[in-house]
Amino acid sequence: MIFESLALAEAKGAILAHSLRLPGKMLRKGSVLGEDSIAALGEAGHASVVAARLEPGDVPEDVAADRLATALLTPLIGRSRAATGRVNLYAEVPGLLRVAAATVDRLNRLDEALTLATLPDYAVVAPKELVATIKIIPFAVADTALAVAEALARQEKAALRLHPFQPYKVGLVMTELSGIKESVVEHTIAATAARVNALTGTLLAPRRARHATDAIADALRALLTEGADILLVAGASAVVDRRDVGPEGIVQAGGHILHFGMPVDPGNLICLGAIGEKPALVLPGCARSQKLNGIDFVLSRLFAGQPVGPAEVAAMGVGGLLKEIETRPMPRAEAPATPRIGAAPRARPSVAAIVLAAGRSRRMAPQNKLLISGPSGKPIITRVVDNVLSSAARPVLVVTGHQAEDVERALAGRPVRFVHAPDYAQGLSASLKAGIGAVPPECAGAIVCLGDMPLVTGRMIDRLLGAFDPDEGRAIVLPNFRGKQGNPMLWDRRFFPEILAISGDIGARFLLAKHTEVVAEVEMADDAVLRDIDTPEALAAMPRRF
Repeated sequence: MIFESLALAEAKGAILAHSLRLPGKMLRKGSVLGEDSIAALGEAGHASVVAARLEPGDVPEDVAADRLATALLTPLIGRSRAATGRVNLYAEVPGLLRVAAATVDRLNRLDEALTLATLPDYAVVAPKELVATIKIIPFAVADTALAVAEALARQEKAALRLHPFQPYKVGLVMTELSGIKESVVEHTIAATAARVNALTGTLLAPRRARHATDAIADALRALLTEGADILLVAGASAVVDRRDVGPEGIVQAGGHILHFGMPVDPGNLICLGAIGEKPALVLPGCARSQKLNGIDFVLSRLFAGQPVGPAEVAAMGVGGLLKEIETRPMPRAEAPATPRIGAAPRARPSVAAIVLAAGRSRRMAPQNKLLISGPSGKPIITRVVDNVLSSAARPVLVVTGHQAEDVERALAGRPVRFVHAPDYAQGLSASLKAGIGAVPPECAGAIVCLGDMPLVTGRMIDRLLGAFDPDEGRAIVLPNFRGKQGNPMLWDRRFFPEILAISGDIGARFLLAKHTEVVAEVEMADDAVLRDIDTPEALAAMPRRF
């Protein structure tokens, strides 16, 4: 292929390299220049054009993409038509995608004009979901290279295979110990049902049993008589050994244990066994959550008819680190959906910061505590707002009330938005509601900062922002120091209506007890998140750095 600047007189039949906007007309990249296009270029004042001219043996991009796609197709994988040198391959049924990395790598090394991008191996895919894309780098490829690619795609191990999920029936045994909450049982059943349904299966009516070997064995036998294809045991207490009551229940029911443990976290404590030809698993504690964990690796392969034994489990370590690094809610928070293995990380949701600065400072009267200056000469409210501005929270809303003009003067020149609470005298809830009501609709939540806590740094706030993920069940985030909950508190937008309904001189902390399942606590290194300045004694006790 020849790529060069051509005089218009020589450009007929060449491929336009870059889109050009002409008066009343757009010539798009990749279009073949005909007499009308060349005339339009001349009328627009162009004397030449950058274009590509194919040589003998070159295959145009769409033809090349079409040929390679035909060679790569396997059952249950469909394709789009070729356009701009691209063909997309997609799943026709729900299933598990297997990718032969060696074949894909060999194809991509043949010629820089030939590219194949795929989802990760073992990706769970839905019908019509994109699994791979072929792209010919503009605007052609040599036929010799393309022919080798076609032969490789047909002779090597298939680059892509889709293993459809089977509509298996799944039996679940729930063991019980005294003191276990009914909500825990319900959450485990709901999470298991969601997993099974997503894999096109059916969860049989769960059976409850004592946390004892004989009771588990009896329940497993009963589920087998009901037609269970896969058996699951969710213990009231986590399985810690292949001789624990869960695995022993499988053995007593006539089965055997294949493997205990796996290099996936969360999901380490899983036990794989079988009763006859039916897989039987003792679930790790994290299976109570719908968040991606080790059980998803195993179930997706079982539903797709793929082997899951000691060798396959041992190979799950690469890509098996799934847990959060910065924080890990205890107990692990639940999430509404299980992401596909290998899915790209989501963008962090935007969060507004609300700084409450409307109070009358009655315990510090006649002074307004927010306007008291530290050794640096900076008022407390100024220091608080500067700390918030050093975090990633945006926008920053400052709620004013008592001595509003003085507070605004102390914050002059800072990129904040002032929100006045006219009924601030009615108590904390009035200020809180004013701030919540002013949060822009594009924000996923708000972190509520107290105007009298100058030791809370922007880095601390960023740690709370980093833990916030409503989709993964962390919808309320607050700091903790040595077992004591502190401030600021971060709230998902879904709680705004409840906050706006509060009245009196109280905040929103009482809502934590109502929504414990979505509360995440972030442990802090010092007590800054507990220290507010609301009395002269508290001010005198501030550390020297303040």
